[in-house]
Amino acid sequence: MFVHDINPVLFNLGFFEVRFYGIVYVLGFLLCYYILYKKRYELKLTKRQVDNLSIFFLLGLLIGARIFYFLFSGRAIFLNNPLEFFRIWNGGMSFYGGFLGSILASYLYLKKKFIDFADLIVVPIAFVLILGRIANFVNGEIVGLVSDVPWCVIFSRLDAVCRHPYQIYAAISHGVLFGGLLFIRRFHRKGLVFLSFVVGYAGLRIITDFWRLDSRFLGLTSWQYVSILVLIGSFIFYRKVYKNRLVSKF
Repeated sequence: MFVHDINPVLFNLGFFEVRFYGIVYVLGFLLCYYILYKKRYELKLTKRQVDNLSIFFLLGLLIGARIFYFLFSGRAIFLNNPLEFFRIWNGGMSFYGGFLGSILASYLYLKKKFIDFADLIVVPIAFVLILGRIANFVNGEIVGLVSDVPWCVIFSRLDAVCRHPYQIYAAISHGVLFGGLLFIRRFHRKGLVFLSFVVGYAGLRIITDFWRLDSRFLGLTSWQYVSILVLIGSFIFYRKVYKNRLVSKF
């Protein structure tokens, strides 16, 4: 058993708080930008295009993450105070929303170059997800179900009940995903790394969410249902793109 009493604030600069979670977002963005910049010749992009793409990617991520969070998890918060949408420092970011928003924005900017970009960017994204779930643990948020396993955690800022460390389970699953992508990208098949990321994340999310504290309908969380839809969509995409050999058109 571990009693969680970690301060999520690293340090204060007057009224401005620097949190571990925020550091992860910044490092994640810088890592993605660095990789895009280093690989810009392979993607046939100029430095200016990399800068513009990074802005599109970031805006899509932030807007999508907030929309999905308030749509699936924070409807009451939004209805009570719609301005909360813009207060990202209060937390509330959905991975699926952020991923969909950033991918959509990137596709609109890149068009035919999108698949090459997607294959490249999902690898650092998988790595950043590991850090993100560790940051969730530091923040004491997105906790697990009540449990008496020897490694259960009491999140003292929430209650005095011992729970599954869901964030750690998720971080481990993202580590598996990251390792899998490093192996799969050796095959050099266009679109395969991107599709593997989507399928891998959705499949692992379905598994790990069984230990997550969240509202349920017929035994599943809303994010598990979203993951099931993502898997179905991925298999449809696979049949149309790979079976019909349409990848070359991207």
